[in-house]
Amino acid sequence: MDTLLTIDEVARRTGLTAHTLRYYERIGLIAPVLRAPGGQRRYASADLDWIEFLLRLRDTRMPVARMQVFARLRAEGDATVPQRRALLEAHLAEVNASLRAMQQAAAVLGTKITFYRAAEQAAQTLEKAA
Repeated sequence: MDTLLTIDEVARRTGLTAHTLRYYERIGLIAPVLRAPGGQRRYASADLDWIEFLLRLRDTRMPVARMQVFARLRAEGDATVPQRRALLEAHLAEVNASLRAMQQAAAVLGTKITFYRAAEQAAQTLEKAA
């Protein structure tokens, strides 16, 4: 049988706060989880796997609204696989474009750092010569 985790255990494992986990459930990113007799949330390993995937989407800066669309499509079942794939493909294209832009910006920063190092060395050389 699947070991069920408390909200605090899931928070520790994922780095999310209990408040964020409840918020994600409230807005539909996480389906309602099992409850203990006293009403406390109990998360299954499948819930944890889904939360980890949501964290990867968040890492890629996917907007919460788009994550909600994906979660809704997922909840609707296998008939939505083509829509989910298309959504992820579109998002991946955005991520790749963002990565290219960041790489270009990083190259410009590297060039500017090289310029400043040369300027510092030239200034030190002038000071030593003086």
